[in-house]
Amino acid sequence: MNVPSLLAKARNSALQRWWTNLIFPWIVPFNRPHGFKIVPLKTGGISVEIPYWRINQNHIKGMHACALATAAEMCSGLSVLELVDPKQYRMIMRTLRMEYHYQAKQRTTASCVPTAREIEEHVVGPLQAADSVDYTNTVMLKDSAGNHIATGTVTWQVKPWSKVKTKV
Repeated sequence: MNVPSLLAKARNSALQRWWTNLIFPWIVPFNRPHGFKIVPLKTGGISVEIPYWRINQNHIKGMHACALATAAEMCSGLSVLELVDPKQYRMIMRTLRMEYHYQAKQRTTASCVPTAREIEEHVVGPLQAADSVDYTNTVMLKDSAGNHIATGTVTWQVKPWSKVKTKV
């Protein structure tokens, strides 16, 4: 499956967004119960909608911290994967740091908007001289009322498949 192409098509077509959200729970089964919806942003970047469902709630009926962190990871990874060819480069999450600012009690959206220039400067360019690079981006999580719920900082290790020493 060509993830960058799938996300690019979903950016401009409601049918492709529907198709993307139909198949992604099967591609990433761990996230299936959360009901996340992937929405490529018109100007670039990815957002992931987190429904205010019982499974995503904590014991005080707020959005669970782990659901927010999982959405931040997914959003960050997809935003990089749409700009970096996963057939050429392997990405592994190195760190995930969350800062929680406000208790979400409604649908929440995670958004991450790296630019193609940023990926070129911090990932693809440095990989010409190094075996691997670490790339860090930030994910903003806001509820449907516009409250800033959390900020996720995700660091990915990116390396060419030719430099990977473990077998797939």
